[in-house]
Amino acid sequence: MMVKICGITNQADADLCVEAGASALGFNFHEPSPRFIAPVQAAAIAGALPPAVTKVGIFVTQDAAMIEQMTREIGLDVAQVYGEARPSAVRYWRACHAGNFSQELANGAEAVLLDTPGGAMPGGTGKTFDWTAARGLTLRVIIAGGLDETNVRAAIDAAQPWGVDACSRLESSPGRKDAQKVRKFIQAALNR
Repeated sequence: MMVKICGITNQADADLCVEAGASALGFNFHEPSPRFIAPVQAAAIAGALPPAVTKVGIFVTQDAAMIEQMTREIGLDVAQVYGEARPSAVRYWRACHAGNFSQELANGAEAVLLDTPGGAMPGGTGKTFDWTAARGLTLRVIIAGGLDETNVRAAIDAAQPWGVDACSRLESSPGRKDAQKVRKFIQAALNR
């Protein structure tokens, strides 16, 4: 099970997540988000992470060329793309709202992340969706939206995803992780 912790804004939180067993960390480059991180800060954190941890950039409004450039310059492994951009020179995951998924939009992506619609924000709402909507999709599926230690096993059982992604419910304040919540979430996701 791939376990991603999103909204990393500082080295201490990144280290906590890695120590707790996260397989991927997400860096949000959408400026309106309370979890926005400047590319230079993300590069410093990404450069200090173990090679086995997948470093994911979250892109919302950037075009494919900018996504590719930032992914390379920051030292990311994967771009998580909201919207219609289709990077061709870097690995990417297509992010979309549950209920808005289309196979055509996911073409070329190595995975699809299904999240809860958030109005003006593309994600990070802390709200769940009907996880059974993800079951049976032929792509690698990552479930996001309102996950924490109390519901991640139910989401996994319902959706049978390749991975899970959590952010806002693991925080003590926007952009700051709560160590206990992070550890409990990862333990539950990995069924430890």
